[in-house]
This record gives sequence, C-alpha cells and structure tokens, in this order.
Amino acid sequence: MSARTGATIVVVPGLRDHVPDHWQTLLAERLTAAGRSVHTVTPLTENQLSRAARVAALEGVVAAVPGPLVLVAHSAGVMTTVHWARGSRRPVVGALLATPPDFDTPLPEGYPTPEVLGRNGWTPTPRTALPFPSVVAASSNDPLGRAVRVARLAESWGSRLVRLGEVGHLNHASGYGPWPQAEELIREIEQG
Repeated sequence: MSARTGATIVVVPGLRDHVPDHWQTLLAERLTAAGRSVHTVTPLTENQLSRAARVAALEGVVAAVPGPLVLVAHSAGVMTTVHWARGSRRPVVGALLATPPDFDTPLPEGYPTPEVLGRNGWTPTPRTALPFPSVVAASSNDPLGRAVRVARLAESWGSRLVRLGEVGHLNHASGYGPWPQAEELIREIEQG
C-alpha cells in the first residue's frame, strides 16, 4: 500500500462483468487479503449494455468511497471510466486502463455491433484528456482493439502507454487469470 495515498481501489469490469478467474477478480481478492480497501462495480441486472447505466453504477460506487481512489478498469470498463470522467468532479489519484476495446470499429463476431453500441450510448469514444493520471496497458494482438488505435486513444486521454506484448485481450480466454503487473502499475500510479 502506498504510504502517500492509502487509496481505495475501485474495480470497473467490462461488459461480461464479474468473472471468477479474471485478473480483476483475483487482484481484488489479493489486495483485500493484504488489507487494501477494494470496491467492485457490481454487475447490472437490467440495461446491461447501457453506457448510461454502467456509468451510473460506477458513480454509485465512487460516491460511497471516502477519500482518494484509484480506478482499475478492463475492456469496456475502460470505456465506462472515460465516459464517467467527462462528468465527474471527484478527485481521482489515477487509473489503470487495461486493454480498452475500440468501439468505433466493428468488433469480432459475438460482440455488439457498432450500431448496437451507438444506440446504447458508447460511441463516439471520448477523445479528450482525462482529468487524472492514467496508464493504458495495451496488447499488441488484442482482437477488440488494434494496437495503433489503442495507442491513439491513450494519447488523446493523456495516458502513459504501457505495451504488454502479445497478451490477447488480457482475459481468461487469452490465458490470464492472475496478472501480477497490475499491482506494479497501481503502485506506480499511486506514487505519481
């Protein structure tokens, strides 16, 4: 834990929400066991594809957390975070934004189409600087976001880009349960 911040970690999952073997779930368990305060945005039971509902769910968690916080987002959770940041006045120590999808281009089969994402408020993707420090952790072979486009998002958000190499979408399907580098990146964010 950072002596400087003692920040609460807020985990912002993607559209598939809480997955038991996902790195975010495992990270939350490890940090909690180490004495950190961790809150996770809970899965939606209605309007699951609604950007507005997901942003409201994040706001509900953030509003209940006293003191400084660090956001840890993955996939569509990154998009939830950047949409939330446009309207929030809450001070944030920083954010770890892992493998953001490119909602402005067609996703692989089985994922929402650009039209569905647009109707649910996800597009266009915000491209203004975030009001807090952030790190975008990018994969070179993510099927949901080409590396060059994710690098452009990081640049437009004012984020530091960390290239992870070939890690797919950094999820269980790509071979990730634990992702120890997340804790290192969180420490860097907290140390400023």
